[in-house]
Amino acid sequence: MLEDHTTTASSPTEWPTAYPQGYAVVDVETTGLARDDRIISAAVYRLDARGEVEDHWYTLVNPERDPGPVWIHGLTSDVLEGAPLFQEVAAEFAARLDGRVLVAHNAVFDWQMIAREYARAEREAPVRQRLCTIALSKELGLPLPNHKLESLAAHFGVVQQRAHHALDDARVLAEAFRPSLRAAAAGGVRLPLLECRPLTEWADRPAPLIGRQAGGPGGGYGSYRPGSWRPSRKRPVCPHPNPGRYEDGKRLKQGMRVAFSGDTSVERELLEDRAAEAGLHVATSLSRLTSLLVTNDPDSGTSKVVKARQFGTPVVDEAAFGQLLRDVEPAEG
Repeated sequence: MLEDHTTTASSPTEWPTAYPQGYAVVDVETTGLARDDRIISAAVYRLDARGEVEDHWYTLVNPERDPGPVWIHGLTSDVLEGAPLFQEVAAEFAARLDGRVLVAHNAVFDWQMIAREYARAEREAPVRQRLCTIALSKELGLPLPNHKLESLAAHFGVVQQRAHHALDDARVLAEAFRPSLRAAAAGGVRLPLLECRPLTEWADRPAPLIGRQAGGPGGGYGSYRPGSWRPSRKRPVCPHPNPGRYEDGKRLKQGMRVAFSGDTSVERELLEDRAAEAGLHVATSLSRLTSLLVTNDPDSGTSKVVKARQFGTPVVDEAAFGQLLRDVEPAEG
């Protein structure tokens, strides 16, 4: 199940001293896209400070549930049945990430899936920063037709052999990241690094039992039903009118529209639930009517942060918001 290969290489190029000292290029395949979906395979290419490959590692992971869209990742219940559980590979995975910047294509997704798996295992992933290759390609102004990995690979002449296989996707990304990193270094480009916050509070929901687990016909996880892996969840409409923007030093008031952006130490869904229970309106987007933006990365450049700057929307971090939630002013009337 586990593979480990080591190589050595060097690059003589002049290098910015502020750049990170090492990278972990990561790809995970999952049972789906929702917060309660699971990792079923993971791959890590460790790179040195200049993007040269040091080694790579790959493992399957038994998700203890239906594997989801087999037609995408190709991993059936029979393949995964004998694979290690995440907690059994957590230490080795952590060793691969330790002290490095996590690099991934759409890195927020990979990081959130990893953070949730470590939260389930009652551990923390030793990752403090991540770099998204989509964001880096934008910083470099690469003439890509879209933000797919295959387009980034084609731009640098990298040949993909097995799309949606974690090891090959990680290899392709590592090979495309190297010239991207060199271009950034040569141009003095500031790398779009974001903070990674491990989950300190987590509430899991049991996954639906499907196929063999539920005693159904057909045997095993292979009887997965399309749509069952992306559950929708709607909160009741906030009954209070919007009293306007939050003012620094004052209390939140029921009806205020609150938006969230970036990583939070408390699982986002729990944080949103608490806001709703306090009588606040949880907004999925940011507009001129938004009362407050909660983010731990005010310099991240996400669409919500950018709009908050444009609209003059007040911004607080997660810790300050937690304090404000303790004393929310009732709505008038």
